[in-house]
Amino acid sequence: MFNFTVISSNIRFNNPADGIHSWDGRRVILANALNTYRPAVIGTQEGWEPQLRDFQELLDGLEIIDTNREWIEDRMYPSLYYRPEIFELINSGDIWLSETPYIAASKSFGSAFPRLCTWAVLKAKENGKHYFFVNAHLDHLESSTRQEQIKVLINEIEKVRADYPLILIGDFNESPFESVRKELNESKLNLTDPWIDLGHEECESHHSFKGFREDGSRIDWILHSKDSLKCEQIHLHKESSDGVYPSDHFPVCATLSAK
Repeated sequence: MFNFTVISSNIRFNNPADGIHSWDGRRVILANALNTYRPAVIGTQEGWEPQLRDFQELLDGLEIIDTNREWIEDRMYPSLYYRPEIFELINSGDIWLSETPYIAASKSFGSAFPRLCTWAVLKAKENGKHYFFVNAHLDHLESSTRQEQIKVLINEIEKVRADYPLILIGDFNESPFESVRKELNESKLNLTDPWIDLGHEECESHHSFKGFREDGSRIDWILHSKDSLKCEQIHLHKESSDGVYPSDHFPVCATLSAK
């Protein structure tokens, strides 16, 4: 059985105003927390290129996937990191969640910022099979904007995915019971939510560096193909180090197995 660990983590952009939770104060804490799981793939949200490259230097044995990308200095990017000893990188790309998805930094639907998803086809060295990973970050303000953005993601992913098992991760900025999930459930992507499948209680994943949020919801997800993958376990990493949290979102950690 081929098992591998996937993590989704909004790493919070490098903001000196965060005080003890600024990037300099927690970069090692975040990397150490994620390295503990020896993940095969990490999907991060937020972060400019220098921050994301700095993060790679702290991750044990992981490489950022950016050969498809021409970095734009003032844009933050969802990014994928993978472990070459487990996976071989076959192909990758960025899709901007707009009416012009292949025009870099384009935005539509009233989005506050240009938003995108990034994808990669990875070949498992253990079983020779290909897996399609997608990491997304949707608008943080309007549900109607997110609904249109996920439609773009669905349409474009269906064009390039072939029939590979799909793992969709990211910060979707709304709970699993709103319009984004409805669009995904009604699509042909055939995804399931292991958090629900395993009977976990709903809780907040964004906590503003406090460790809790009474009015929060689970906005960070790891979803996977129903028929070809099974989730063995999934949880939120809620630990802090002397009161310093790795990020203002709890990382989502899942162990998946190929059926």
